[in-house]
Amino acid sequence: MNYRIQNLFILFFTFLSLTLNAQKVIHILPLGNVNDDVLNVIESAVYEFYGYKCVVSTKVPFTKDILADSKTRYEAGKILAKYKSNKNLLIITEKDIASKKGDVKEWGIFGLGYRPGQTCVVSTFRIKRKATITVFKERLKKVCIHEIGHNLGLNHCTSGNLKCLMNDAKGTIKQVDRESLYFCAQCVRFLKAL
Repeated sequence: MNYRIQNLFILFFTFLSLTLNAQKVIHILPLGNVNDDVLNVIESAVYEFYGYKCVVSTKVPFTKDILADSKTRYEAGKILAKYKSNKNLLIITEKDIASKKGDVKEWGIFGLGYRPGQTCVVSTFRIKRKATITVFKERLKKVCIHEIGHNLGLNHCTSGNLKCLMNDAKGTIKQVDRESLYFCAQCVRFLKAL
């Protein structure tokens, strides 16, 4: 195949990819009061990483039915069940969220996403601890991209590449800080196969 035809194919598939991505929309639902800067960081990160447009919905208030048993934080699974949508939905909150992990009924988490699915939740509560504004924003981007990755079908990364965003944080912010804003070759291959 000559270079001109090859370049035309590349241009066509690049255009097709951008067109398909441009049609994908992530709805961002603020749960409770969420700072506008947080919403702007998420919108920008999702567009830059995935090429998806974001639409910010009107915030919804907290309700007692999504509280965890301790009544001191919110249960991520209940949040996902209550706001499950047929749209691609990222729920963002500044309150602490938890999930059951093994024998622990309330394991504090950064986020949770259905895999595959269309709904995920991210909390800024734990990712802003002991963080400068710059570090907080980087963590926020990484956690949001990670949870959307689960919605797209990605499991936790098993490649051994600790820089991949799809690694399991295992309850520590150190892993999030270690990661880069990218997916390893194994995770990219999986996404392309979808």
